[in-house]
Amino acid sequence: MNALRALALVLCAPCGVTTGAAAAEFGGQLRPIVTEVGAAAQGPLALAAQLAPGLVESPASSLALQAEVRASAAGLTAVGTLQHERVQGGAWHAQGWVNELYAAGGGASWQFSAGKKVVGWDVGYAWRPNDVVQQEARRTLLATTPEGRPLLMAEHFDADTAWSLVLVNPTHARAQRGAQEPAAALRLYRRDGAVDWHGFARWGAHTHGSAGAAAAWVAGDELELHASARWLAAADTWAAERTATGLLPTSPWRAARVGPSVQALLGGTWTNAQQFGVLLEAWWDGTALSDAQWDEWSARNAGLAALRGTPAAAAALAGNLAWQAQAFDAAANLRRANVFARLSWTYEKWQPSVDLLYTPADAGRVCTAALAWQGDRVRVDGGWRRYGGPARAVLAQLPTRELAYLALTWAF
Repeated sequence: MNALRALALVLCAPCGVTTGAAAAEFGGQLRPIVTEVGAAAQGPLALAAQLAPGLVESPASSLALQAEVRASAAGLTAVGTLQHERVQGGAWHAQGWVNELYAAGGGASWQFSAGKKVVGWDVGYAWRPNDVVQQEARRTLLATTPEGRPLLMAEHFDADTAWSLVLVNPTHARAQRGAQEPAAALRLYRRDGAVDWHGFARWGAHTHGSAGAAAAWVAGDELELHASARWLAAADTWAAERTATGLLPTSPWRAARVGPSVQALLGGTWTNAQQFGVLLEAWWDGTALSDAQWDEWSARNAGLAALRGTPAAAAALAGNLAWQAQAFDAAANLRRANVFARLSWTYEKWQPSVDLLYTPADAGRVCTAALAWQGDRVRVDGGWRRYGGPARAVLAQLPTRELAYLALTWAF
C-alpha cells in the first residue's frame, strides 16, 4: 500500500502549480469493470488443467475498479492508474502503476521529452509493423492508456514535415527482449497534399537494424487507404528444440532470434455521411512462427495427449503440456498471414461494432461484438469476444474460449 500512496502523491503533486501561461490541469476517470470468462475445452493448457487441477492458472472471471488520474503543470505530465481487483476464487488485491511521467519543453520548432511516455507510431488499426517504440497491444476490449516506455526524445516540426529521434529504454540491460530492449528509433514525416508519408528506422541493442515506411491517403470524403512495411535484421522470439520428444524435465522452448524478416500491412476505411464505417486490413508478420513450426507444435501436443492413461505421472504430463503455451508468446501475431474486418456505426450517442480476425493458414478466428453509449462525462461499454475455428486452429487452442465484459467510465 505504500507504493500506492506514493503513486497518488506523484500524480496529485502538480495540482496546485501554475505557470506564467496557464494553470495546471488535473483530471481522470473512474471505471468499474465486470469480466466473465469461459475457459477453452481444448488446447495444451486446457488438457493440462484437466490432468492436474491447480497446476496451471486457468482464465477466470473478475471484478475490478480502476482509477486513472492525469496531472500536468510546468512542463511535467503524470498519468497513473490505481486498481482494486478480485479474480474469481481469490481475494481482493490492490496495485498501481505509472502510465506516464515525463518532462517536456522546447521552443520555436523544437520539442524535447524525457521520462516515461507513450510514443505510438504507424498507420494501421489492428496491428502496426512500425510501432517500434511503444509496441502497443492492439485490439484491446476497452480504451485505456498504455504503460509508456522510459525514453529521451527530440522532435522538430514545420508546416509539412516533422522528425523524431528517440532513445528508448536507455538504462535497460542490453539483453532485455521485445519492447524492453534498449534501442534508438527515428521517424520522418511529410505531408504531400492528401497523402501522409512516414519513414522509420530502429537500431536495437541485440536485434540490430530495421527500416520501414508507411503511407496514408485520404482518397475522398469517404475513403482512406493506408499501407505499412518493415524489414528487420532480427527479432526476438521463442523456439522449441526439434529433438524434444516424450516427457521432458525442463521446457523445450528457448529464447531465440528470427531474421531477416519482413512485416507488411495493407488496409483501408470507408465511412459515409451516416457514420457507418467499414475497416479492412490484411497483413503479413514474418517474425511469427512458421506453418512448419506450428505443425511440429501440434504434433508434440498430440504425442503428449497420447500419454494419458499410461504410467506417466499426471503432474509431469500436465507440466509438459503447459510449456507448450510458450508458443503463444513467440511474436505479436500467432500466424504470419492475417485478415481483419470491422463494421461500426455511430448513431447519436450509440456506437455498435462487430469485427473479425481471421488466420487463413488454419481458419482460426476471433469474433468481437461491442456496444458503447457516450454521454458528456459517462460512457458505458459492453461486449463479447469468442476465439474459435477448427480444432487444429491455433486461435481455437488459446486458454480463453470466450469472454464478456461490461464497464462504466466516469470522467472528471
